[in-house]
Amino acid sequence: MKILITGASSGIGAELARLYASADNELILLARREDKLFKLRSELFESAKSIDIIIADVTDFSKLQEKIKQIGVVDMVILNAGISIGHSLEITPFEDFKKLFDVNLFANHAILEVLLPLFKAQKNGKIVFISSLASLISMPSSKAYSSSKRALNAYAESIRYKYKKDGIKVINILPGFIQSEMTDKNEFKMPFLLSTHDGVKRIYDAIEKEKRFYAFPFRFYLIIKFIKLLPQFLRDKIVESLY
Repeated sequence: MKILITGASSGIGAELARLYASADNELILLARREDKLFKLRSELFESAKSIDIIIADVTDFSKLQEKIKQIGVVDMVILNAGISIGHSLEITPFEDFKKLFDVNLFANHAILEVLLPLFKAQKNGKIVFISSLASLISMPSSKAYSSSKRALNAYAESIRYKYKKDGIKVINILPGFIQSEMTDKNEFKMPFLLSTHDGVKRIYDAIEKEKRFYAFPFRFYLIIKFIKLLPQFLRDKIVESLY
């Protein structure tokens, strides 16, 4: 299987590359940090059928699309590249807000604009979106991140409906807190925090089982679902009590 993984230089992306590195899989690892990608390729070189790396800034959309066109047909793309700008109650500067949407949402469309016609022509393909439990409930301190991931959910859903008849499978993964460079910056207590390996192994298993929607840890997901079922005034009181 030929697999493209974005945001592959560290965290979830790098761990997914490790799990998919086998004699049956050709890996294409995309990220902007060249040193980390070369190090990962050296680590996995003997495990995978082949490993190619693409050095790219996903917010440079025209160059990104050029590089994706050079890849040709793939069997699966894991759209993992994502950023957070931290947690703050202040107004998010426009440039930070835009950059977050560029990475977390628009880059995914730039990639799929190239790949979807190829998937459709070959009558199969698998698209994996890495969203977040933060997309299900918006806190005052994560307005930009939560809104970008909620938009990603809507995008993933529409792609699934549109291309199901073409044999294209769409999987949307909503993790809670998984140890990574992104979560290492958080200065607050992160409930149900998972190690990188344990969290990514759950993502891997969900992909292999072709789950259309997978939110975890399940207890955290249930808490969020329960809060969302409450009347608005009770939800407001719960959120207000946290700030």
